[in-house]
Amino acid sequence: MRWNGQRVGETDAAALAGLDRDGGIVRSVTTPEFAGITFHEVLAKSALNHVPGASAMPFDWTVNPYRGCSHACVYCFARGTHTYLDLDGGRDFDTQIVVKINVAEVLAAEVRRGSWGREHVALGTNTDPYQRAEGRYRLMPGIIDALASSGTPLSILTKGTLLRRDLPLLAAAHDEVDVSLAFSIAVFDDALQSALEPGTPTAAARLATVRAAAAAGFRPTVFLMPVLPHLTDSIAQLDDALRRIREAGAARVVYGALHLRPGVKPWFFSWLTRERPELVGSYRGLFPGVSATTPAAYRQWLARRMRPLLRAHRLDGRDETELPTRTRRGAASAPPAVRTTGASAVPTPQTTAAARLF
Repeated sequence: MRWNGQRVGETDAAALAGLDRDGGIVRSVTTPEFAGITFHEVLAKSALNHVPGASAMPFDWTVNPYRGCSHACVYCFARGTHTYLDLDGGRDFDTQIVVKINVAEVLAAEVRRGSWGREHVALGTNTDPYQRAEGRYRLMPGIIDALASSGTPLSILTKGTLLRRDLPLLAAAHDEVDVSLAFSIAVFDDALQSALEPGTPTAAARLATVRAAAAAGFRPTVFLMPVLPHLTDSIAQLDDALRRIREAGAARVVYGALHLRPGVKPWFFSWLTRERPELVGSYRGLFPGVSATTPAAYRQWLARRMRPLLRAHRLDGRDETELPTRTRRGAASAPPAVRTTGASAVPTPQTTAAARLF
């Protein structure tokens, strides 16, 4: 890997964008508790990442304590970013996890600066901050404390149930700054979820976390994304998902169809060929050539299917393309929402740059 030769305190001009700004690799760790996973611990020189001005994301700043993700979702949009480390976007993305062990301390110093404008910071925009590694490294409490104590509003998007550990801290932070919580739950069939997202908690466990967040005084959002053609898009499946989301106490739902970016498409099609070969032809028709999104006709069909179901379950809901965009620096036209694994808020070429933030 390009960064094997780095040393603490040095800058490697040949390193990938980001790790050339980091202090360097400290050590690589394996442990029986996380069989098959290697943690590459690095010292970061910066924690706040500025979203490019051309991006359609409804926020300007992100913090991502991890790169790679043990959730191992076969459709994860961020897989391609691992190739910048000379790692592959398939198995390596799932098992070679970069950990910024000093991210909370670096962030605390950055938000204490007089130049910091206390703009909204989004967590979970690239890889999940509450993936399994967080149980070992416990980076999020320090990140939350640094942001809240500086008066910085924040949002979190996660598939992980580890967020429940930090609910008291988040509730206390919410007394000082705006804190919004969102949960990504795409698959409600346990067998399919285990095949598509083998490292994630079950939908029931994530819904229990939504329920706990609502009980703690939050108005959680659920990202029903991605909706996968012929796998999770039947009326019965969508109706069951929305019923369970409503019962868990979610305030609103954001939905969107599957995206398959270039770094993701081969990995997803490999899974599809192995697990659901009868659907390969249909998916090639939906995602021909280099196409990354489903056709407009499918997205319109999905919206027509979703809208009456949302009304029936009395849920505030919208398509991902209806999310707000930035109207001025650091501001959006509605409460901030963040990108879920597998899809971006608005599919534009500029989102490729945003996906590289870490």
